[in-house]
Amino acid sequence: MVAALLLVVAMGVFQLGLALYVRNTLISAASEGARYGARADAEPGDGTARTRALVTSALSASFAQDVTASRSVTPSGVRVVEVHVSAPLPLIGPIGPSGRLTVSGRAFSEEQVVSGAGP
Repeated sequence: MVAALLLVVAMGVFQLGLALYVRNTLISAASEGARYGARADAEPGDGTARTRALVTSALSASFAQDVTASRSVTPSGVRVVEVHVSAPLPLIGPIGPSGRLTVSGRAFSEEQVVSGAGP
């Protein structure tokens, strides 16, 4: 009885550790992809490709299926590139949370519009 309880607790801790590892890896890849897509000579699609490559090399291609990138402008007028990744939550066994992890990374675009600047 004690061994079964210990096994359930150990698997729960392992499940939590795996989910946090995948989440942190996805956040890192999304942030790097956003920085890559925010370069002056790049498009947001370049950031998407970079994010997919990083996720595939670090985890698996199944985690890189839903990656999107977009440009947006903050309320203060700053241009940013955002990369969003939605991936399945890794599960060990039938018990545990189901669903998807959704993370994003943002970076300032190098192509900022400077208004009111004079010589």
